[in-house]
Amino acid sequence: MISGITKSVLPIIVVSQLFCTSLWFASNAVLSDLVYDFGLAQSALGHITSAVQFGFIIGTLVYAILTIADRFSPSKVFLISAIAGAIFNLGITLDDLNLTSILSFRFLTGFFLAGIYPVGMKIAADYYEKGLGKSLGFLVGALVVGTAFPHLLKEFTGALPWRLVLILTSGLAVSGGILIFALIPNGPFRRQSQKPDFTAIMKVFGNKKFRPAAFGYFGHMWELYTFWAFVPLMLTTFIKLHPEVVLNIPLLSFLIIGLGGIACVMGGYLSQSYGPKKIASFALFLSGTCCLLSPLIFLVNSSVLLVGFLIFWGLVVIADSPLFSTLVAHNTVAESKGTALTIVNSIGFSISIISIQLINGTQDSFDSRFIYMYLALGPILGLIALYKNND
Repeated sequence: MISGITKSVLPIIVVSQLFCTSLWFASNAVLSDLVYDFGLAQSALGHITSAVQFGFIIGTLVYAILTIADRFSPSKVFLISAIAGAIFNLGITLDDLNLTSILSFRFLTGFFLAGIYPVGMKIAADYYEKGLGKSLGFLVGALVVGTAFPHLLKEFTGALPWRLVLILTSGLAVSGGILIFALIPNGPFRRQSQKPDFTAIMKVFGNKKFRPAAFGYFGHMWELYTFWAFVPLMLTTFIKLHPEVVLNIPLLSFLIIGLGGIACVMGGYLSQSYGPKKIASFALFLSGTCCLLSPLIFLVNSSVLLVGFLIFWGLVVIADSPLFSTLVAHNTVAESKGTALTIVNSIGFSISIISIQLINGTQDSFDSRFIYMYLALGPILGLIALYKNND
């Protein structure tokens, strides 16, 4: 039966991942409505985004320490996590909320995303021992589109109640969980752990070949989610600097973030010819260059240049993500792949919170045109880590 369904496994995981990860930025897409209805400050963007990231971090730590994805059926873990995440996503549709309650619901949504994103990669790794880079390219591409999707929903439901975006994303998440559970059994390359291994995290980091891939991923994560979170603000800043310009912020945010899914797929195919490390390094270099050049897009009064630059940045900022996950999986024993992918995600998202809060905290104190140059620190350190002990 396994061999008969292998060809359909990847499309199913991709669709499920797309549906479920729409939970991630659901609140960002309706942030202006949240600010208006609940009397929040404009700085709520950074706090709400960080709450999801923090929830994901704690979730991945719990999932990793208890080796949940390696001990239990990944498809069951995925389903339960999707349902729980969908329920807490709906929490912010309630009336009379304040910032604390909104942050709590977003934290819990992020917690259960830990059973979706890395577990989806674990399922793919259990089926695709060869060509994993290409497979994860499609999978992370689905994450990208799923992350951007709420912005598109907001564009199409603009005249309707903003809560509809949350209802639709929760419905999609439950559908994605059911798809995985109903159609994807345990993969042929899965090696089940029999009991919790509280030393598993130390073991994976004890692998010298594992560490460069992990540290390269950490540098990538310093930039990625901060860029995604602040794309709408970048567009808003440009409009403030050039009042005569008219931009469709929800639609452009979707395109800038969502088109990165194409880059993930392209990177996966290129990695088959040139190797995942080389393609990941090239993408990391290009995205770091975009960070350093970012002030220029605000100085020139050209919306075409702005959108073109941000789309290019959106492509290269994510192209390396599935390749780093491939390197992590390839340099981990089969029994610990789920734990390794999960703990690397946990640390990477911890780093993203620091980056988000740095930009969030400096936007009022420094010239907003220059603050995104800070993001170059991640790619620079990531490249150093990848090639410090070049093999």
